[in-house]
Amino acid sequence: MVVFQFVRSLVFNLFIYVMMAVYAVIFTPFAIFSTAWAVRACHAWCQLVIWSAKWMIGLSVDIRGTPPTDEVMVAAKHQSFLDIIVIYSAIPRGKFIMKRELMYAPILGQYALKIGCVPVDRGKRGQAVRKMKEDVAKGLADPGQLVIYPQGTRVAPDAKVPYKVGTGILYEQLGQPCVPVATNIGHFWPKRGVLRKPGVAVVEFLPRIEPGLSVKDFMERLETDIETTSDRLLAEARFGKSD
Repeated sequence: MVVFQFVRSLVFNLFIYVMMAVYAVIFTPFAIFSTAWAVRACHAWCQLVIWSAKWMIGLSVDIRGTPPTDEVMVAAKHQSFLDIIVIYSAIPRGKFIMKRELMYAPILGQYALKIGCVPVDRGKRGQAVRKMKEDVAKGLADPGQLVIYPQGTRVAPDAKVPYKVGTGILYEQLGQPCVPVATNIGHFWPKRGVLRKPGVAVVEFLPRIEPGLSVKDFMERLETDIETTSDRLLAEARFGKSD
């Protein structure tokens, strides 16, 4: 059974990356000149991944809570590539703070820049915070939902990695609400390896944190909200829902 699921996972992984290239060929003539078309292309590919995961590897996606449509910061638990895909599919104009090296990834990097993602050098997130604040103040930043990963990297479901204060500084300086996001996706789609497990992966948008908290209080609430809910979702994935 594991061998069969491994083969299914391998075929699925190849399929979604081939289709990324196919979608790029189809949409690029339009996306070069239009951010709106780049956003459409990314949404279309994300929806394809979610749809194909259900029938190719038996992995369904459940989006809970209310995805934001206004100008907010989205602070999300990051466990695998799939949570990026699901979050982006659920919001109208998502843009990510991403590692600068991803700029050079074929297709992915070019589209990320086109939709407004902010490349950041490792260890220099403070510069990104200042740049984002300047852009917002000047009215130059594209409208949308800024997605940031407070732990700074993908984290396995059982691992404990501290939350970085840069998220709190950005929250304070932008003066926007923050929508925390929890997930159990890493249980089904780990950060490394080929095997994808069947089941129901959940991404849950939590109640927003309004502006006005101190950085310390915000970080404490953010970590509590995300970690508590992610732990509950992980238990749900492993043992099934409890009454």
